[in-house]
Amino acid sequence: MTNPEDSPEEIEVEAAEVYVDEQPIELYKVLKIGNLVNGGGEAKMAIAEGYVGLNGELEQRKRKKVYAGDIIEFNGQFLYVVCDQPISEPTTKKPKTNNKPKAKASKESDKQQTHSEPKRNAKTGRHSIKF
Repeated sequence: MTNPEDSPEEIEVEAAEVYVDEQPIELYKVLKIGNLVNGGGEAKMAIAEGYVGLNGELEQRKRKKVYAGDIIEFNGQFLYVVCDQPISEPTTKKPKTNNKPKAKASKESDKQQTHSEPKRNAKTGRHSIKF
């Protein structure tokens, strides 16, 4: 037999629905979408200072992933997250590639016709500038 004091208390609240385009979505973004804050900076500050609850528990991670069905509480207001898209897999970032064109090897005759190029510092790779 279970003791009623051991089970969590259920409370019925009125929550505004917030429709999001993707899930998971970061907590601070949901606060912005739900118009509970004026901007992302304000949302991040409110979360970090402990003013935001997620599913009945205090949440201080700004980038906490939120899914459809989650309930967010802030400043006495509640948001219910709604999303009709399936949970997307995390994407890995591709390493940046250097797409700069490589310098062509110049011929000795080309150097004679053009004015001399500034020298590069071997250590930093920067060109020297003359004034």
